[in-house]
Order: sequence, then C-alpha cells, then structure tokens
Amino acid sequence: MPGSPPSDRLREVGEATGQVVYYDENEGTYHTWCDNDESEPVSTALLVTVSSVFGVEPEDLDALGECIDPDALNAIFVHWRGDEPRIGDGSVSFSFSRCDVTVHADGEIIIDPHPRARDVLEQ
Repeated sequence: MPGSPPSDRLREVGEATGQVVYYDENEGTYHTWCDNDESEPVSTALLVTVSSVFGVEPEDLDALGECIDPDALNAIFVHWRGDEPRIGDGSVSFSFSRCDVTVHADGEIIIDPHPRARDVLEQ
C-alpha cells in the first residue's frame, strides 16, 4: 500500500470494499490509501469510500459528474491501475457530496466532511 497511515494520529474506523478507512480526530478527516495494484479506477474508490464514511450506498450520494469529470479524474490517476508509471506528486481537490475531497498522487484520498455533515456523522 503506498503511503502507510501514521498510526499515532489515525484510527481505523471501517473498510470500504477492501480499502481500510481511517479517521483523524484532530482534523476531523477520513483517509484511505489506494494500492497501485488496485483494479478499480480512482472515481470508484472515491465513491465507495465517501459512501462508507456517510453510511449510505454509493448511488445515494450526489452525482460525481456534477462536480468533476470522473473520466478526467481517472486519467490523472491512471497509474493506480498499473497502466502507467507514476509521474509527479500532485493532488486534486474538489467538493463532493457534503465534503471536500483531496486525491493525492501517492494514492491517499482525504475526505473532509463539511461542518453540518460532520455534526450528523458524530451523532
């Protein structure tokens, strides 16, 4: 798994289709790491992880295509599928389904629920 989670600040809170989801209590953010050998595209990993955080089915989320082009996102991070070598260390950030999302080139996905959504998650 690229980028191993720092165990001192992240605690495991669940699993989303083979991807472990961690919670950072200091930041109120959720994290997962996608493996370079994963066969699913980043858009699918993102949908599954966000749905896991909110405890809903992926189809119950807002449409990903309303905030970012899923094909473009997949093309940027195609190296996760083993089709292309990784070049660069960039990231892409956008709002999606009541949270801010950052996808890093090393495979980390950070989900930061908006304050009102965070209140619902803490209940």
